Amino acid sequence: MNSLQGKASTADTEQTVRTAIIVAGRVFVPPGDVETFIAEARATYPVAAANPGNVLISFSVEDAATGTVTVLEQWTSQEALDRHLATPEVMALFAKWSPRMRNEVRKFDALHERDPRA
Repeated sequence: MNSLQGKASTADTEQTVRTAIIVAGRVFVPPGDVETFIAEARATYPVAAANPGNVLISFSVEDAATGTVTVLEQWTSQEALDRHLATPEVMALFAKWSPRMRNEVRKFDALHERDPRA
């Protein structure tokens, strides 16, 4: 094996080992509160954007009539997600809404990122 092959193998291994944290699922709030919840959840976007470990954060109304909101986030590490969850803005959001919502959001460790058409 030449040195270029060795470097390629190392790069492939490092890419495979990198883990992304995906937070995804649904929350359910009272239908009359869905727009308020969305506005307050989206107000945390700048907080997430200021975190260098944030790749994506999105809250979207899936079904206003049932108060269903889809949550999708991607973080480069658990530490980045922990920093986000510890911010006063996010802690306040959870403190206010946790008693009033059903949370079916889950965290996933993702490996081997690739184009979905591949």
